[in-house]
Amino acid sequence: MATHDEPGRPGDSAVEMNELVLPTHTNALGTIFGGQIMAWIDICAAMAAMRHARVQCVTASMDALDFIAPVRLGELVNLKAMVNFVGRTSLEVGVRVEAEDLHSGERRHTASAYLTFVAIAADGTAIPVRGLAPSTPSERLRYEEAEARRQQRLALAHERARLRAAHADRSEPDA
Repeated sequence: MATHDEPGRPGDSAVEMNELVLPTHTNALGTIFGGQIMAWIDICAAMAAMRHARVQCVTASMDALDFIAPVRLGELVNLKAMVNFVGRTSLEVGVRVEAEDLHSGERRHTASAYLTFVAIAADGTAIPVRGLAPSTPSERLRYEEAEARRQQRLALAHERARLRAAHADRSEPDA
């Protein structure tokens, strides 16, 4: 494993967690609440971010959350997270969610998400994160895709700021 200064490998940040879908996690249809999946995704991704950064990391955003298939009462939910990209103070973590029927052993992909975390010091300020050194073809692909998503997020933030400035003379509250 890399020291705190040298770039880390994506695989070193990998986290896998499992949860059992209980009645309190489900709606009237017997399928899991989307918010419950989101909460588990956030926890799993945070562990991967902190495993890489070795400091406290906070969620800055969750984007591209895609629900692919329902998860039912009694199924096992398996979440896999890994750091895909590192900026100066931020990290992107990808999470894959699968459901497993414990009786048949059948597994299916049920959700995927990308989250951005910011590494923070004890006083709450953002601090630099060590780099990331993808080495396998799949790690390099995930890194390049994450870099493209980062550019899209930055472009969207710039456009939103431009629009807010253009409409600053209005007296309506921000949403």
